[in-house]
Amino acid sequence: MTKNSQFAFKTETKQLLDLMVNAVYSKKEIFLRELISNASDALDKLRFQSLTDDKLRPLAEDLHIRLTPDKENEALTISDNGIGMNKEDLIDFLGTIAKSGTKEFLKAIKSSQEDKSQFIGQFGLGFYSSFMVAKKVEVLTKKAGEEQAYLWTSEGGDSFSIEEAEKETNGTDIKLYLKSEPESKDEDDADSAETWIDFTDEYEIKSIVRRYSDFVAYPIKMKTTRTYPKTDEEGKVIKDTEPETVVDDETLNSMKAIWLKKESEVTDEEYKEFYRHISSDWMEPLKWFRFNVEGLTGSFSALLFLPKHQGLMAYMPDAPGGIQLYVKRVFIMEDCKELIPDYLNFVKGVVDSADMSLNISREILQEDRHIQVIRKTLTRKVLDTLYEMLTKENDLYNEFYKSFSRNLKIGITRDYENQEKLLRLGLFNTTKSVDEPTNLDSYIERMPEEQKEIYYLSGDSIETLKSSPHIEKAKEKGYEVLLLTDSFDEVWTTYVTNYKNHPMVSLAKTEIETGSEEDKKKREEEIKEKSAEMKDLLTALQENLKDSVREVKVSGKMLSSLACLNLSAHETSPRMEALMKAAGQKVEPTKRSLELNPEHPLMNNLLELYKKNPEDPRIKDFSNLIYAQAVLAEGGTLSNPSEVNKIVTDLMEKAIGE
Repeated sequence: MTKNSQFAFKTETKQLLDLMVNAVYSKKEIFLRELISNASDALDKLRFQSLTDDKLRPLAEDLHIRLTPDKENEALTISDNGIGMNKEDLIDFLGTIAKSGTKEFLKAIKSSQEDKSQFIGQFGLGFYSSFMVAKKVEVLTKKAGEEQAYLWTSEGGDSFSIEEAEKETNGTDIKLYLKSEPESKDEDDADSAETWIDFTDEYEIKSIVRRYSDFVAYPIKMKTTRTYPKTDEEGKVIKDTEPETVVDDETLNSMKAIWLKKESEVTDEEYKEFYRHISSDWMEPLKWFRFNVEGLTGSFSALLFLPKHQGLMAYMPDAPGGIQLYVKRVFIMEDCKELIPDYLNFVKGVVDSADMSLNISREILQEDRHIQVIRKTLTRKVLDTLYEMLTKENDLYNEFYKSFSRNLKIGITRDYENQEKLLRLGLFNTTKSVDEPTNLDSYIERMPEEQKEIYYLSGDSIETLKSSPHIEKAKEKGYEVLLLTDSFDEVWTTYVTNYKNHPMVSLAKTEIETGSEEDKKKREEEIKEKSAEMKDLLTALQENLKDSVREVKVSGKMLSSLACLNLSAHETSPRMEALMKAAGQKVEPTKRSLELNPEHPLMNNLLELYKKNPEDPRIKDFSNLIYAQAVLAEGGTLSNPSEVNKIVTDLMEKAIGE
């Protein structure tokens, strides 16, 4: 054995270790769950690598996890015969904690008021939960295919050591030298009042494994001792004789894949624990569902979970995966992105195929017809399940939609085949349903018989949209209008032309025609007459506002408002321009048309003022104020607020002076 090499933990690693060493969490037994999970991962890696490496194939037989309690020395060893580690792995994996997760973990536990043991494992930090129960940890490991073994040692302080060691087989043995039971506990302190667990006790160990790790796909073995009274040939107990002691090598877990068990055999708690195992989400899933597919195009089983929230994991680059792929119960890969569209990446679970090859690679996955069938089926099942929630479990769906509405909206822009299914899942505030959002099917049911279009208007706030000049005609006709305030609404609406044969129309780009055909023609003639009457005034206003608008014209769009800004069908809205700029794109601002209500009293007064003196400087001021009013009415921001403020002040001063 070579000389001991000493290494210092990094600052954040030290902070985390201090937290573990001094932990007062109420569920310290979860350290065993985490170490068993890590051992299972190590076995998965060896089995997977052995599929393409002949040298490793003999090592991938009799894969198992072993627990060895040592009551005399107050120690517990967790062993596996998996992939193992070399010196570089030990430094990378055990010397630098979860490169992307440490800060997030520390932040989460500091801000949470809940039981902090729920966070262990969420950030890939499960190994360090050992220090909640151990005063010293030794890791003896040998990487599969290599000759040299190593011993990693730490007492949870500032440093750890690595030295060369002897080990006959590949894999890893983690030996925990357990802390002693505290001599006294403060009964008034809820954290310290936990029940002390003897982690060398066979019954306690078996209970923890059954609770947390029963579904692990490899046997978790432990030598157990049983004592029986001596009996005669007839089975009667022989008095005054020493009992017999029998040592069994017992498998503690059922190992049956949870997705292959009968639904009646799986409890809700088992589903929840399995979800936590595959997702590292500390919260319970919102919903889960499973199904089997058998047919000419392929056979597979699936167990899928919908989370309650996006959570911190959604923003971490190394976040554990969405859907795991198995082939004939053999683990193939974590987070198989080919199994489901990226907009549904929040879905967690497992898919077990009966038809695919064990040697499948990422490259082959992209073209494999079985994967394409599975992807299509999973997408349909998820969207159908969400619709069932919407129609039958509305409160549950509302909770889901608050966290994942953006995902569904992204799907509308990318998945044309399922666009209608995604649209029916949308929840929208409307002019008739502000407090309780509605869906498009309910909107259509409430439409008056003569209404053919689905009308919407987007903006920054509900209150601004409710009072917008654009919806005055819709209100008059009793037409409901979708009020879209999510910035991404500007994006997905550009990808949608209709829903169930009802055109989707932005009221910022169209005018609602009212009355009979005769009434419409009469109204058109009136607008033409007003346009001709105000032609010179409109030209003057256009000249004053040429840097801000494309044209100034009269319109029949409004009932009571003075003015509004309108887009043509294919023009880009200011909110979309802002999104594009935020994405780093160069955008030329769109000049919209300023539409004026010819029936508004102010327009008649302005026309009289112009007729008296076309050069009256107030005409320019009024044109700027009308434009500013139109911008503010839609919740926009003025580019020159100080100039507008001065004009208003001057006009007020003159009005009072008169």
